[in-house]
Amino acid sequence: MPLKIAILEDNDELRENILIPGLCKHGFDAMGAATAAELYRHMLSHRYDIVVLDIGLPDEDGLTVARHLRDLSGELGIVMLSAEQGESDKLAALELGADVYLTKPVSIKVLVATLQSLARRLQLRPDERIAQPIGSDVGYYLTSPQGKAIPLSVAERTILKALLEARPNPVAREALIGQVADDVYNFDPHRLDVMVHRLRRKMADSQLSHLSLVTIRHLGYALAAEADSP
Repeated sequence: MPLKIAILEDNDELRENILIPGLCKHGFDAMGAATAAELYRHMLSHRYDIVVLDIGLPDEDGLTVARHLRDLSGELGIVMLSAEQGESDKLAALELGADVYLTKPVSIKVLVATLQSLARRLQLRPDERIAQPIGSDVGYYLTSPQGKAIPLSVAERTILKALLEARPNPVAREALIGQVADDVYNFDPHRLDVMVHRLRRKMADSQLSHLSLVTIRHLGYALAAEADSP
């Protein structure tokens, strides 16, 4: 299976005519997005191995996106692209969870070699990465009946805790956003959709058949079980 790469870059020429065809030519399955909101929408229905993202974006800076992606998953590879060569941006990107920081212009050959190297590293050390999400209180998992441990990010744990405490009543979207957002006024609601989507998939992977995370139209989300049904 080819590696699935998401490219978040607002320069249409660079994204559509250079990066995407260049990576596809070398065997990657590449998709492009011009804004953070567009990337979040794609992530609701697609899984990616690595995200390549620019720092300067029209709707949300790349550093914030990197932090959000790392909070969502310790398994996802993150490669930052930036025209800035200053040490401060590079340090900030790496501290927020980026795996690699490349400065523009970058050749396709260098980007391909970087992605291949990162993919090998992620495969060699999966347990180390998924056990260390950004944030405190590392080490929360869902456990399947077979004993398989499925790690939860800080945001996923926060959402699940809120839903468990409210069960069987729903929790409003605004309330969940208030718990996971650093700044609720600049928080893209699509982020919550991505978090819930990933949490729902992890619950399915852990075979929690007695509980389901359901959407309550025009309100929010709830944990439902057979015993909760009338």
